[in-house]
Amino acid sequence: MPDVRPRPPQPPAVPPVRMPLRTFGARDFDFSRRVAVMAIVNRTPDSFYDRGRTYALDAAVAAALRAVEEGADWVDVGGVPFSPDTARVPVSEELDRVVPVVAAIRAASDAVISVDTSRPEVAARCVEAGADVVNDTYGLREQGMVEVVAETGAGVVVAHSLAAPHVHLPRPRYEDVVAEVVSFLAERVEQALAGGVRPEQIVVDPGHDLNKHTGHSLELVRRLGEVVALGHPTLVALSRKDFVGETLGREREDRLPGTLAATALCVAAGARIVRTHDVAATVDAVRMVEAVLGLRDPVQARHNR
Repeated sequence: MPDVRPRPPQPPAVPPVRMPLRTFGARDFDFSRRVAVMAIVNRTPDSFYDRGRTYALDAAVAAALRAVEEGADWVDVGGVPFSPDTARVPVSEELDRVVPVVAAIRAASDAVISVDTSRPEVAARCVEAGADVVNDTYGLREQGMVEVVAETGAGVVVAHSLAAPHVHLPRPRYEDVVAEVVSFLAERVEQALAGGVRPEQIVVDPGHDLNKHTGHSLELVRRLGEVVALGHPTLVALSRKDFVGETLGREREDRLPGTLAATALCVAAGARIVRTHDVAATVDAVRMVEAVLGLRDPVQARHNR
């Protein structure tokens, strides 16, 4: 007869992420055992996916609070898309878009709030209004941004990109995209530390699709562990991106299954913050991966007991 005795617990297929407790705003995160879900709230008329649905102030605030109710730990507020196909806006207009949203969310929730900006003036004003983190897709290269982060004590997401926001970079080339992304992030982190930013403030983001084609972004998913090995919490922003669409031949509205598959692989490889348009589905996906990895218990455990 076959041996049907229960097998002893097996070690996880990927090495565990070992990281001290991190605090952003009012929330503590044990990234050794938990994944934070970051909801995207864009107050722009030309955003990548929602196409202006949350451009009105009340719509943006309502979307943020709804995301928290659905399980988001974190809300990322943006007023200017990175895309080169969107128009630049003055600093004053970006401030008008994002500061009231940050202030309204802060008044209603203790969720972590980040502001998606590469401008130090916007970052400083948003932290003053209640933001906890600066999410900088330009990797702290704008003069004055390191100083703002160091002086305010805000958390910071250091993302990889080759070009500045709104700049076309056709046919981006890398000898080894993962090695070059890791080298860039390590250098920018060193610059931040030299400027007075504390290690516990820092999150890194390899920047899927930011000046990268589909093959590059797939390689970053495949080898994400090399980014995780930098030792800072790793954020992945995969939600409905073009590399998912091109891989599957799907338009933006049909990219959720592909996004969740890539997200699960990244979490298994050590990603600990996931940026998403689809909070409820993403919460379920990452909680399932946590359970498979042995990082959390099932909510219920009655089946065949």
